[in-house]
Amino acid sequence: MFTSITVYAQGIQEWGNCVTPEGVPTLKCLEVVFGNILFMASALVILLLFIMFVIGSFRYLTSFGNPENVKKAQGTLRYALLGFILFISAYLILNVICFLFLGGIGSSCKLFKLEIPGP
Repeated sequence: MFTSITVYAQGIQEWGNCVTPEGVPTLKCLEVVFGNILFMASALVILLLFIMFVIGSFRYLTSFGNPENVKKAQGTLRYALLGFILFISAYLILNVICFLFLGGIGSSCKLFKLEIPGP
């Protein structure tokens, strides 16, 4: 009745072939490290935006009509919404650049692969 489901992190990259057989990392490991940092930073931004929405909503609900507290809550919600719009628009702009100038669609775009060309 119950089946096991394996879930993999889609953004975290494995080390792959950037480590020599002796265990020494090469310069190709920089692309993996940079890609993982970008993935974790975007997850952190999403988490912080969610927290801002929760705090702004809580402030708004507990303001009891006090104009000063309502204004603070609306400011928090406004900045959270502005951050969300900027985060999504940055991703969309990069996808549009990839589609128009690099000819890639979605995961086939080399802009998001962060590959260092090898010999």
